[in-house]
Amino acid sequence: MAASLARLDDRAIIEISGEGTLAFLQDLITADVEGLQPADAAHGALLTPQGKIMFDFFVLATGGGVLIDCAHEQRDALLQRLMMYKLRLPIGIAARDDLSVAVAWQEKPDDVPDEATCFADPRVASMGWRMIAPAAALDSFSGADAGEYRSARYRIGLADSMEIGSGELFPHEANYDQFGSVNFRKGCYVGQEVVSRMQHRGTARSRIVPVEAQAALPGHGAPVMAGSRQSGKLIAASGHHGLAVIRLDRAAAAVTAGSGLSVDGVAITMHKPDWASWPDPAGDEQGED
Repeated sequence: MAASLARLDDRAIIEISGEGTLAFLQDLITADVEGLQPADAAHGALLTPQGKIMFDFFVLATGGGVLIDCAHEQRDALLQRLMMYKLRLPIGIAARDDLSVAVAWQEKPDDVPDEATCFADPRVASMGWRMIAPAAALDSFSGADAGEYRSARYRIGLADSMEIGSGELFPHEANYDQFGSVNFRKGCYVGQEVVSRMQHRGTARSRIVPVEAQAALPGHGAPVMAGSRQSGKLIAASGHHGLAVIRLDRAAAAVTAGSGLSVDGVAITMHKPDWASWPDPAGDEQGED
């Protein structure tokens, strides 16, 4: 087993079963899931009618339906929301407390349990693989701590469900347009009109970005300052590395003016991830927005 394998106890599984499962989700979430084959996976979100991310999750096709890999803290609320949209459709929706999630982000596991399904992270290739397996099958794993996985995410600029929050960010702000977590060619889904407008008008000015400091970063919610003007806020931190939602235009102005960015008086540097195509605030590249 790869040394980088970690069990994620902050994730939970919901199963949706029945012949109409993929069609049900196709009309509901941002990702294109209609053509998923067994063991295929996608990442997407269920939005508010105003176009903000309510829940994000992975969808793993199983043949008889799908398994939803979501934040444990959001599972019950997501279950309730899915049941509300289900109406009288002949599909089943239930929590699967017998299943757990693990990740391996350096090498693909070479001894996956027979009962497990391993799939590539559909967001960013460098985040490796995810595994859904019976909880008992993961009990003997002695891989890396989940904190190491979290730090790896921060360094490449990838936020997870609880850092994104619920009802706070638009998909573009969470970089879903970069990950393929939003399909702009599919039919209607909840919140589509707002998201499509942002895509076509290029009005996404804020992005989640990786940040780094010479001193330990403060906690969630600390304001990011561009000179004397607030440019965003910190949404996650671990030591000297973290994630922040930052207005790119204000960050660019601060870089040009030489004042830079800071959090609680600590100077920070933001990095444009390798996977990103939006404009670099340093002005070295031009992106799509």
